[in-house]
Amino acid sequence: MKCAAGVPSGGGKSMPTDEGLLDRFVDWLPKNLVFKCVASWTLVPLWARLTPVKPLPGGPHPSFQHGDNVQCMMNLIMPLKIKSPIGRAEAALAIAQNKDAIYAGLNNVGTVHFARFVIVGDNICMFSVYDGDFTNYIRDFIATIGSVFNAVVDLVEGGDDVIPCEENVEAFIQWIHERDLYQVPDTATEFLRDQEALNGDRAVSPVNDDLTLLPRKMVLQLRANANVSLGSGYRAYPGFSVAQVRKQLGIGW
Repeated sequence: MKCAAGVPSGGGKSMPTDEGLLDRFVDWLPKNLVFKCVASWTLVPLWARLTPVKPLPGGPHPSFQHGDNVQCMMNLIMPLKIKSPIGRAEAALAIAQNKDAIYAGLNNVGTVHFARFVIVGDNICMFSVYDGDFTNYIRDFIATIGSVFNAVVDLVEGGDDVIPCEENVEAFIQWIHERDLYQVPDTATEFLRDQEALNGDRAVSPVNDDLTLLPRKMVLQLRANANVSLGSGYRAYPGFSVAQVRKQLGIGW
């Protein structure tokens, strides 16, 4: 039995609808390829000019709940200076030549974490999942392999500003934070809260939760943040939480 607007229900009668012809036309527009192209070239740039949007910062959302600060994601995207197969080969070589030192250092980071290096396009990326505070994680990271990681950072745009990493710890933490992908919240209202916080607006107003404006706000934000991580990710061990594992090991949080 279909109960969509204007479609006969089980009794053969049309269901009432509040959606008029204009509303149906507006709903159809985003599905039209020509409109998508025109909107991309003209409408979105006009929106962006009329409603400037700042890039949202990367990293997980901090939480006072200990259970929310486990298996946090870091999606570090570092654009290479040389955008060609040569630049990508240099990045792969820098990791390979320092692999033993990097992995030894990662083993000594005082944080439960899992990490890997990936080349995506003309970017050298480090994807990791860690427990606890982002700042402490990066501080431990640079304390153990900062001198080795310089070989990688040297190949990246803006890397010269923080080399040597082990002597510019606070600047390096901020540098990493700026290149960590913004993590789009799991709920629409949290996404709106992020935009408000970025603009310094802490007030809660019903107008800010107008979900009819969400698609436009999302488009504008994805124009400012071209690369994002969708959601906070799935976090679990089969049958046990990370907190339970750590408690059994006697290592606390």
